[in-house]
Amino acid sequence: MSNKDVNTPSNFIRTIIDEDLKVGKNDGRVATRFPPEPNGYLHIGHAKSICLNFGIARDYGGRCNLRFDDTNPTKEEVEYVESIKEDVRWLGFDWEEREYYASDYFQKLYAYAVQLIKKDKAYVDSLSAKEIKDYRGTLTEPGKNSPYRNRSIEESLDLFERMYAGEFEDGQHVLRAKIDMAHPNLLMRDPTLYRIRKVPHHRTGDAWCIYPMYDFTHCLSDSIEGITHSICTLEFENNRALYDWVLDTVEATCHPQQIEFARLNLDFTVMSKRKLIELVDKKYVDGWDDPRMPTICGMRRRGYTPAAIRSFCDRIGVAKRDSIVDMALLEYSVREDLNKCAPRVMGVLRPLKVIIDNYPEDQVEELDAINNPEDPDAGMRKIPFSRTLYIEREDFMEDPPKKFFRLAPGREVRLRYAYFITCIDFVKDEQTGDIIELHCTYDPQTRGGDSPDGRKVKATLHWVSAAHAVTAEVRMYDRLFTVENPLAAEGDFKDYLNPNSLEVLRNCYLEPSLARAQPGDRIQFERLGYFCVDPDTTPEMQVFNRTVTLRDTWAKIAKKQAGRKK
Repeated sequence: MSNKDVNTPSNFIRTIIDEDLKVGKNDGRVATRFPPEPNGYLHIGHAKSICLNFGIARDYGGRCNLRFDDTNPTKEEVEYVESIKEDVRWLGFDWEEREYYASDYFQKLYAYAVQLIKKDKAYVDSLSAKEIKDYRGTLTEPGKNSPYRNRSIEESLDLFERMYAGEFEDGQHVLRAKIDMAHPNLLMRDPTLYRIRKVPHHRTGDAWCIYPMYDFTHCLSDSIEGITHSICTLEFENNRALYDWVLDTVEATCHPQQIEFARLNLDFTVMSKRKLIELVDKKYVDGWDDPRMPTICGMRRRGYTPAAIRSFCDRIGVAKRDSIVDMALLEYSVREDLNKCAPRVMGVLRPLKVIIDNYPEDQVEELDAINNPEDPDAGMRKIPFSRTLYIEREDFMEDPPKKFFRLAPGREVRLRYAYFITCIDFVKDEQTGDIIELHCTYDPQTRGGDSPDGRKVKATLHWVSAAHAVTAEVRMYDRLFTVENPLAAEGDFKDYLNPNSLEVLRNCYLEPSLARAQPGDRIQFERLGYFCVDPDTTPEMQVFNRTVTLRDTWAKIAKKQAGRKK
């Protein structure tokens, strides 16, 4: 029974499932799985797969398993397992009690391998890894049979049992499927099914010293769990033939259908887990959760919301061809969600002192400010106003160009929620020549930001009261790379790391309400962007990460495209 919402985007995978349900395939069941290998942290590409697999199960009244394909103990760690579970939960999905591991099936997989040997569909090969590669052939030339291909069933069974018993060293033997060394699909040229790895496993310890290969494990794990639709990315398209061969040859009672879709690639970053591990291990970034990383934990730390990532995955849809998605679309989705829920506050990141000469020195006012104009239930807050303030340094120019409408000598501007002020003088540092202080006057009749005589100003500036401000460190993040596709560029991808991807601003000044901000809180600094409180925050120093700017390049692109269509 389908529970699909009418607004759920359709795609070719859902069309396949709809047709299956019409003809009663799989007894009307829909069962999917999200099967990460626990050898790294999840990234935004995995988020697309998570949303797709769990979303399909939800919409069709089915189930989605979380299964760890943990067949390579040399690269897998418990840390990765726990991080994956945390990320899936954070995105808003629940696998309930269905948490499985390929290692749960090691004994069954071993039995299946024995079954293949007995059917003369698998043999123990004693060629080295290099020799196996040399024997495989090329896309234009057939491979050659291993001299061990015609070993008797009894000999292969004996060797395989001795492999299991730990009698041989790594690389001494492998178990290979017996298919066709002239097959046009190179993966079908007697692929390896088992190899020796004398390495402890994070769940099974030293119980095993032979481990099944991914292609052998994955299809059988799907079958054991009763999966109906095995949804994976396009790089596994060639693997489908082997997926089907294994299930057909062992006569599996459940034969899921493998369906491939285009993986998610974002510009100005890399999505290869191997490349991301290199960035972490060689300390080009500050760990897996560095806010510049495309990892889910990095995006969480940066301030992205689960709803924004789910919305982004819906927007990009499900395609059959790989492409690179504009990072601006992801940022648009983040902006759209934060605009609805993030409270507005004022913060000054590059402060310039302003003294209002005609304001009483010992006076402090409490002004009303709107928490979020997009949320009628967000209410109001009080912000203190005093004689000495901070504004953004870029909001003043001594000799402004024609289209600069902010503060300048003799010019009047509005302070947000406060008064009109006019600059009457400024002070420069004698050594550097930098402007370090402005002297202004204010109009007491303009409280709240409006003039009773109807005069207009062309700029409204944000500000904070110097005596009440919270001091903070603000980390300004930008693109991790300087080119759209670092892996396609000439040379090493690390040559294109953006040296300006992180700027740390210290001695920033924020509204006093932010003294109570907690790690993970998301807010908008008016006129500056959306920010998130970082876990590095302490009672002595608040630390904020810039999540995304206010400027929406994707919306502008979409508007232009709509205009051309008209």
